[in-house]
Amino acid sequence: MKLSHKVVAVTGGARGIGLATATTLQSMGAAVAIGDIDAPAADEAGARLGLKVCRRLDVTDRQSFTEFLDSVEADLGPLDVLVNNAGVIAVGNAVDESDAITKQLLDVNVFGVMLGTKLAAERMLARGRGHIVNIASLGSVTPVAGTATYCATKHAVLGYTESVRMENRGSGVHFSAILPTLTNTEMIAGVGRAKGVKNAEPEDVAKAVADVIVKPEPRVFVPRSLSFMVGTQRLLPHRVAEALGRSLGTDRVFTSDVQVDKRGSYARRTGTS
Repeated sequence: MKLSHKVVAVTGGARGIGLATATTLQSMGAAVAIGDIDAPAADEAGARLGLKVCRRLDVTDRQSFTEFLDSVEADLGPLDVLVNNAGVIAVGNAVDESDAITKQLLDVNVFGVMLGTKLAAERMLARGRGHIVNIASLGSVTPVAGTATYCATKHAVLGYTESVRMENRGSGVHFSAILPTLTNTEMIAGVGRAKGVKNAEPEDVAKAVADVIVKPEPRVFVPRSLSFMVGTQRLLPHRVAEALGRSLGTDRVFTSDVQVDKRGSYARRTGTS
């Protein structure tokens, strides 16, 4: 029970990586709260896990986020960890993407993470302890065709997290970014696969979150072996690195290999259709 007595809030906690993270952290002894834009799904997930706090959360709205964190602290105690997991993706040509979809991704993936970080950090810095874990992506450092806006948002998450960490060095509050490869959730329904590349499972990401809470690190790849791959890729000339990616089919995963009909449910639910 390595996280006994830790109070942890997880955004986007009703499904996918968020739910796996909540489940894993609870099993390690943490008092977990989940927030999600889908209130019925949050209630259902919370009931399954027996959580005391599970409520609707709009990460783009300051009042909604503040009330969520207030509820967590009122019912569970001072917040020790915030996992900013809520995020959405849109697949397709960037030039054809509607302004509404672009704004949706920026609002949720970037502003939502920034807002959550600020609101949680205000509470934690006053106490001189705490940890904010932001879910970024392998796309934070390796852009992929077909997800330009998503990659841009994840670049922003990584840059923001690392800058805030530098600003608050020695404060007792930790800031970490988790960078998973493609993870088997509804988010990647209908997309292709690159040669020789294995997707992660939500539980793999959840374990990385748990590990970084127990032993704080600034940046964690999932799987960890990706750190070597990314480091090696950066040593190659840009054109060579891109050519290597094309040979593995990474340029087709979110473009020509996408089965659009399999993405309808996710796109409608997240407003990215």
